[in-house]
Amino acid sequence: MSTKGGGTALTRRNYRLASDMDKPRSTGIVNEKLLSDYLHHVFPSTKQGPAQAPLRKPLGFQDLGSHLEKLLSEGEDGEDGRAPDQNVEGRLGPQPVVLDHTSGFEGLLFVDDDLLGVIGHSNFSSIRATTCVFKGKWAYEVLISSQGLMQIGWCTLNCRFNQEEGVGDTPDSYAYDGNRVRKWNVTTTNYGKSWAAGDIVSCLIDLDEGTITFCLNGQSLGTAFTNIKMGPGVAYFPAISLSFKESVAFNFGSRPLRYPVDGYLPLQDPPAADLTKAHKLLGYIKNVLSTGIDAQEEKLLEKDTAGWRLHGEPTVLVTLAHIFNHFSPLMCKVYLVEDVLMNFLLGILEGGGSVDEHPLIQQLLDLFWLLMEDYEVNECLKQLMMSLLRAYRFSPIIPDLGFQIHYLRLTTAILRHEKSRKYLLNNVLFDVLRSVVFFYIKTPLRVKEAGLEELIPTTWWPTHFDKEGKDECESKDESADERLRRRAYERGCQRLKKRIEVVEELQVQILRLLLNNKDKTTGEASRYIFLNKFRKFLQENASNRGHPTALCPPEYMVCFLHRLITAVRVCWDEGSRKTTGSLSSEEAYVPPQLFYNGMVDYFDLQRLGGLLSHLKKTLKDDLASKANIVIDPAEIQAASMDDLDEDEESGAAQRPFCGAAAVGGALARPSWLSSPTLGRANRFLSTAAVSLMTPRRPLTQPEKIKVRTLAVEQRTEDDIEGSHSNDGLLLGRPHEEPDQPVADKSLLEIIDGIVMMYNLSVHQQLGKMVVVADDVHEYAVALKDTEEKIARCPARRADIQEELQKSQKVFSEKLNHLSRRLAWINATIYSKEKMLDVYWLLCVCLRTIEHADNTGSLFAFAPEFYLNVAMNAYSALKNYFSPANSMEELPGYEETLTQLAAILAKHFADPRIVGTDIKDSLMQALASYVCYPQSLRAVERIPEEQRVAMMRNLLAPYEQRPWAQTNWILVRLWRGCGFGYRYTRLPHLLKTKPEDANLPSLQKPCPSLLLQRHMAELLSMDKDMAASFLNSVLNQLNWAFSEFIGMIQEIQQAAERPERNFVDTRQLKVCATCFDLSVSLLRVLEMTVTLVPEIFLDWSRPSAELLLRRLAQLLNQVLNRVTAEKNLFDRVVNLRLPGLESVDHYPILVAVTGILVRILVDGDRQGMSRAASVLLSDPCFQLHSIQHLLGEAGESCSSLANVVSATRPAVGTLGSSAAPQAAGNASERKHFSLHAYTDYISEEEKQKVEQMLSFLTEESKQAAASTAPTSEEDLCPICYAHQISAIFRPCSHKSCKACINQHLMNNKDCFFCKATITGVEDYSKPTSS
Repeated sequence: MSTKGGGTALTRRNYRLASDMDKPRSTGIVNEKLLSDYLHHVFPSTKQGPAQAPLRKPLGFQDLGSHLEKLLSEGEDGEDGRAPDQNVEGRLGPQPVVLDHTSGFEGLLFVDDDLLGVIGHSNFSSIRATTCVFKGKWAYEVLISSQGLMQIGWCTLNCRFNQEEGVGDTPDSYAYDGNRVRKWNVTTTNYGKSWAAGDIVSCLIDLDEGTITFCLNGQSLGTAFTNIKMGPGVAYFPAISLSFKESVAFNFGSRPLRYPVDGYLPLQDPPAADLTKAHKLLGYIKNVLSTGIDAQEEKLLEKDTAGWRLHGEPTVLVTLAHIFNHFSPLMCKVYLVEDVLMNFLLGILEGGGSVDEHPLIQQLLDLFWLLMEDYEVNECLKQLMMSLLRAYRFSPIIPDLGFQIHYLRLTTAILRHEKSRKYLLNNVLFDVLRSVVFFYIKTPLRVKEAGLEELIPTTWWPTHFDKEGKDECESKDESADERLRRRAYERGCQRLKKRIEVVEELQVQILRLLLNNKDKTTGEASRYIFLNKFRKFLQENASNRGHPTALCPPEYMVCFLHRLITAVRVCWDEGSRKTTGSLSSEEAYVPPQLFYNGMVDYFDLQRLGGLLSHLKKTLKDDLASKANIVIDPAEIQAASMDDLDEDEESGAAQRPFCGAAAVGGALARPSWLSSPTLGRANRFLSTAAVSLMTPRRPLTQPEKIKVRTLAVEQRTEDDIEGSHSNDGLLLGRPHEEPDQPVADKSLLEIIDGIVMMYNLSVHQQLGKMVVVADDVHEYAVALKDTEEKIARCPARRADIQEELQKSQKVFSEKLNHLSRRLAWINATIYSKEKMLDVYWLLCVCLRTIEHADNTGSLFAFAPEFYLNVAMNAYSALKNYFSPANSMEELPGYEETLTQLAAILAKHFADPRIVGTDIKDSLMQALASYVCYPQSLRAVERIPEEQRVAMMRNLLAPYEQRPWAQTNWILVRLWRGCGFGYRYTRLPHLLKTKPEDANLPSLQKPCPSLLLQRHMAELLSMDKDMAASFLNSVLNQLNWAFSEFIGMIQEIQQAAERPERNFVDTRQLKVCATCFDLSVSLLRVLEMTVTLVPEIFLDWSRPSAELLLRRLAQLLNQVLNRVTAEKNLFDRVVNLRLPGLESVDHYPILVAVTGILVRILVDGDRQGMSRAASVLLSDPCFQLHSIQHLLGEAGESCSSLANVVSATRPAVGTLGSSAAPQAAGNASERKHFSLHAYTDYISEEEKQKVEQMLSFLTEESKQAAASTAPTSEEDLCPICYAHQISAIFRPCSHKSCKACINQHLMNNKDCFFCKATITGVEDYSKPTSS
């Protein structure tokens, strides 16, 4: 009889028989008696007892087929006879059970290919299954992939759902909602526990008793509903309602239920007959593995299964071939793979030890590839990996992470098998599965179930805070008890970290197998397959922003990034040890030629210089001269046409689509579901593949040789690593780039991908996870506050005491829970090792940017994300990883800070960078950089030439560019030096708690005298630059303050209306911003006046007088608006509107005072008199505005003491109970007075203000006495403040000098006739008239 085993399977591969040389070769198979004993031993008949053994019929290969079929059919009939009756009773609908995607849904949903997974794509979508039940006890499971708003349960056919009402919102539907921890049946009550992504919910219905129960990860949550409606015509369907982007997968019984419940049947029947068969066949395989044949002694031997080898003994092979004839088709079915094969393989690894110590799995995989058809092995491996991934993702967290370790060990063992690994890499790991899940360690939401209470028995949180709400790191105030608790907590955290590291180590092992570049015996090495798949994965995530089904969740990306960095660095260092002179991973960077030689696809990501097609056109000559790369004109044209098409496509992709018709095939197949999809229609767009021509070696004039244009999938190892005739990825090395050997060029592309991954979603996720630490901090502050209140509470008020103790208990419980959760997050996300990974990435980016910068104009080809990652990684290290880990401990930290400072200083105004977003980011990063002492010192450490260039860029005129950030940088360099400008927070805000004490604006002043000196030198030497810079500052101040006044008028009017309509918060925010801008512009003017007074006071400089007049005019305008009696400013400040907290008298008046003191008190005699005359000649000047600063205006000075006492509490003393009222409501305060701010303004500064006041009083008396009256005709027709003193040429119109000079700074047309002014001459009135 020709069986598959005897015929096809053995001829499939030329298998060498490893029999001894001296064995008789006539048969190659043992004698008949021994063979019969062997086969009877392997295939024992269940009906024959051991006593009948001598009577049994001899068995040979010719009878084995029928014997095996007979064995397999035993007991089958009985089961099949019973199964239909038993299972069909009480159930209606087709088998297999799936989601009803034809009529049973409401809203927009993505349903998976196997009709078991679903993602919500509208407000609240609902869907039910195809099968219902009306009698008996039934169960199904839901695998929760996201922990958002969902209602899961049962409904009848009569239920009508819509976008607002779902399962549980109608009378005959019942649901559990683990997001809000409630049960729903029209009304809602508390029920169950909160669920998290990775949990499994079991939904049980008992239609004999009329109850519905839910379980979470196998633990019953109690009966949810009793007395549910039953009877004729009532049948219940499994159903779910879920909100936008939430996703789950159902298991109705197509796979073994993870948590079966006694007495409850799955909605779909298990394949009972196939299961029995598979278990029998597996038993026969185990018998083969544990039985050896000793041909010489003619007896059978018991063998240890673990040591079994596939030696090619014909007897064994033919026997296995017969078994596999039946076993192979069964191993294509998902239920059997999960229940039989996966459990068998896991059993092999059960004993512990490293995966290398279990070679049996490798031998079995060899056997599969030998004895199964290729399509069968492929399907079997695919189902096996899917089952493993599902099991890994949906296993509960236990203290030793045993489940996760168990599944990862088997995954590693399978991927050790070269042929299986390559098949899975090519076809499964990135195409069908989301294998990134294997590198994720989920965070337990329910601390108790995860066993963290046993692991971390003692909890701890910070208890000492400074007055601004920050943790105080000094442990000097720590009590002995607190110290013990902290140390016990830290030990618990260490224990947890060690357990997590075991899982991480296994994940890195898996990646190292995928990065193997030595396994070339069976075709392309694994690394190159992985590289192409990885690039495609990045493209999906880079170009599908906002598409819920293709994006990899950021929490998976974070873990994948860290494991990949570890694996890549190990591979890099192994390679560099073998290649002399090559860089170690510590010095790794991405060479600039990767950005323009077309070998690496950057999809449609933005380059620093704009679009790639544009750069290829404009920089083709530079490419030819610097990198010997010549671009074919036809290619440029084709590329630009592609860009046009692609823009249209990406535009279309970003527009919202309506219904399934617009979604198309690709979107109808979600891929981030727990039941992973079976293939997606991915059209691969390659924009970066350029046809390039390169020379052989630049010994003679470069020759043009065309290089292939390759899509990612078409690249071979030679294209990546290069060979003796080409440089692979490093093609087109510019002359500035050192010719440094790189061990594995393929790793450069993976590092480039890692940087891209960080930019896509990792940084954002790192920022999100900080909230747990913030919560701990907030609860700790609240607890401390409550404990202080309990201590102060009088004994007679037992009711208050009781309430406070309840609060204390709630806060303590919450802190116990959160501190354990924080320990987990610190171990998985913010550990020292993870911090070093992000730091390494920062250094890679910095080195890459420096090398790209050296290439001159070719820097424009570098992708924007390198600069983004450099800035974001630094921000993450500073804000997210501390205080648990200190940045100062990082190796080479100071140099890295300086490197980053040099990059920010150089590139924030780099003409090669065109993107406005990246320019803004650079400017913001520099602004934040100068707020902190350490990073500011780093800016001061960069070479002087670069510092001066940076200051020159900062002092460029404010027109035509985003100037607010520049101004903020200059202010930060000054803060701490100005008049009354040593504050961190404004005096009137000291009582309120800042939202985030780590904000750059809330850092203590740290002025930079070095950079101030550079600014002074630049402004005093370059007169034109100084004039244009100050003119632009004055213009912007005029604009900002005018806008502010206009807005507070509107706010005041809205507040006075009787109907009390609310002011728009956005308007309040813009108003506060205009005020802050006005204050910071005044501070920059104060800085300029202090550092280079001659710009205003040395009238030999062409624009000095004009600038001084404009300055005086603006200062008077500000003073008059802010100091007038019961004015608009006062009224709006007294409203104390949320959003206008920063608007107060102090910041703006102190800034103006600083400028006035500098020009009227601190200067030389001549300068002071010039300043005074200009100030007094301004028609808006009012002496009482200056008196107002000292609280001397309006009423007599005798009221000064009252004023001071009324305002003093605002400084921050907590003496009386009236203090908060005085600080919170300024209507009590009659006048602003600098005397009130003793903590903020020094005695010396106050004396200067008094000196200035007396000087101005004297000067104004003299001016009043000497001023002769002028007729109206002689006044300037523009300002009506000064006499006519200038005549314009050629049109002969007249005005005062101040008006025309100010006008000419921005415009060359005459005020009156619009003729172009060619000259201005002095004019004095003829005496005759």
